[in-house]
Amino acid sequence: MSSSNVSLVPSKTIHIAAALLIGSDGRTLLVRKRGTTAFMQPGGKIEPHELPVHALARELEEELDLDIDPAQAVYLGAFSAPAANEPGFVVHAELFQLNIEADVTPAAEIEEVIWIDPTRDTGLNLAPLTRDLILPFYRASLTAIA
Repeated sequence: MSSSNVSLVPSKTIHIAAALLIGSDGRTLLVRKRGTTAFMQPGGKIEPHELPVHALARELEEELDLDIDPAQAVYLGAFSAPAANEPGFVVHAELFQLNIEADVTPAAEIEEVIWIDPTRDTGLNLAPLTRDLILPFYRASLTAIA
């Protein structure tokens, strides 16, 4: 296949910026989009020519009415997992941690927000990225500090 044909192949990867939002009590915020069942990290798709941290700030403002300073976001790494709501797709997330004390309000496509204790099994339906990678990563970082 020549390189000129590569752009004609639809990408099966969704590139997003995601947040590990940590409240003052140590709980983390998860969101559920309207019409779906899985809870996941807040965030969203990175637009062409947009830096991941700026995409995150835009998405948090749109979805949670949360105004963040991109300079306060700590980059944690890139994580990939099967997409929760798009069968056959993979989500590739640039993950940032933010400590927040502000109230959040579901907006745009977000139907529900929930604060969870990241060290406990919640029994919630979690997106693969959150369940299999992000929460275990965060739990490991907590035990490394302790």
